[in-house]
Amino acid sequence: MPLNPWSDTITIAELSDEPMFSEDMDALVENIDAIRHDGDEGVPHVIVEFSGVNSVNSSNLGSLLRLRKLLEACDRRLLICGVSDSIWSAMIATGLDRIFSFASDVTTALAEIQLGIGPGSGIESTEG
Repeated sequence: MPLNPWSDTITIAELSDEPMFSEDMDALVENIDAIRHDGDEGVPHVIVEFSGVNSVNSSNLGSLLRLRKLLEACDRRLLICGVSDSIWSAMIATGLDRIFSFASDVTTALAEIQLGIGPGSGIESTEG
């Protein structure tokens, strides 16, 4: 998985289908956890790019929930973008569409984090 440290405060993770999805998510969670042991201030916001993912399983969703929990404990955001219709259906079916924050693409996700807007930021967007 390309882990792209876009800035000191934002990391972009570009995921792909299994079997790499599980390995990449495990590595990302371990990376964030290791940074967190050095202090919460070094933990970045994370954008997870799903455009290379066609399906998810319960293990994948569990990894995303673990990552979200780690980031929230550090007052950081997790934004998921590039979600296909099949992934979106899985999110809706499991109720995770109300748990995670989504953006249409990486550019929008970056803007939301930098401007401090959108779901999960404490300031909701006025788009509608």
